[in-house]
Amino acid sequence: MSTLVRQHWQADLGAFGGRRARQGFFYDAYVPDPIAGLDLHLPNDIAQISAEAEEAIRALNRVPARHGSLESLARQLLRAESVASSRIEGLSLSHRRLAKVAFSNDGSDVTAASVIANMRAMEEAVRLSTTRRPLTVAGLQKLHRVLFEAFGGHSGGKLREEQNWIGGASSSPRDAEFVPPPPERVPALLKDLCAFLERDDLPAVVQAAIAHAQFETIHPFADGNGRVGRCLIHVVLRRRGVAPNYVPPISLVLGSRSKAYVGGLGDYRAGRVMDWCGAFCSAARVASLSGERFAAKVEKLQQRWREQAGNPRADAAANRIIERLPAFPVLDVATAEGLAGCSNQAARLALAQLEAGKVLGRVNVGKRNRVWEALGLFELVDAFESALRR
Repeated sequence: MSTLVRQHWQADLGAFGGRRARQGFFYDAYVPDPIAGLDLHLPNDIAQISAEAEEAIRALNRVPARHGSLESLARQLLRAESVASSRIEGLSLSHRRLAKVAFSNDGSDVTAASVIANMRAMEEAVRLSTTRRPLTVAGLQKLHRVLFEAFGGHSGGKLREEQNWIGGASSSPRDAEFVPPPPERVPALLKDLCAFLERDDLPAVVQAAIAHAQFETIHPFADGNGRVGRCLIHVVLRRRGVAPNYVPPISLVLGSRSKAYVGGLGDYRAGRVMDWCGAFCSAARVASLSGERFAAKVEKLQQRWREQAGNPRADAAANRIIERLPAFPVLDVATAEGLAGCSNQAARLALAQLEAGKVLGRVNVGKRNRVWEALGLFELVDAFESALRR
């Protein structure tokens, strides 16, 4: 699936390090083969696991009929996927910290801002997947631009114009673990990838696996390639109609198998495409089955909240807040007003009722903000992620 292209690194007499660091040298860059017209024959075992993965994703997306609010679960799974995708890139924070940062208003938590940007990029991927128009390189650039908007957007959406690499020293690709194609090859390779994304003659999960690995091999941006590449997985699954409602938390599983994940991408580049597809389909299946179990636990928690709150009427503000609380696990009065569609006074009364029933607990965020946290939800999310990592 890749051709090695010999490149020359110019000598840099001002480079830091010893004599070796200042010398020029030759290195090999990977240039992936075009995939728009890829003739793919699936072995029986890969066809079986891809079918099982697709059915698991479809089953997860049938959950609304049995498990409460569509928006609440969709937002919670999207958040879990975004946090996990960011964690793979070394941006680690808890769901509790992420939910609280929206009310701190000081902009000092750079890691949280990065994860929030990743969530926005995932949301943009969802929007991109709903259009009937063909996917374009400009659409992929927009995903990247959204990812970096919060940081000035100086490089957001801009295809790289220099050679990049993974591993080794930051000064040159001499000892790199992987060197993507030269920058002049990137536009044509992305155009070919977009053409591949328009195909509908192969299983959707296999298409997502190949599209993701091809994108990571192209590595078209200076930064953020992993996060955009994982957004692309969900573009494929939604456009193919396999995941119309929920994002299966595939990044949670890939992140828990980091060595296998990196090794799988290496398999793809070495031409062992089916090995990578099998590993990816297995991760997608596990993520979807776990997501469905998580949905059932969220529904059970919501039922417990209702009982603790005195079983409020279906149209009561307290019940409306409970319905959407998994999507907004930290909230203030203004948020409660919006969730319940009620007046400020009604929202305050509902919050007091939920606090008295130990559905909500008051937490400190900043000096002046009165904020409440959904009790039990973060522990449920942490247990869900811990089980997947095991």
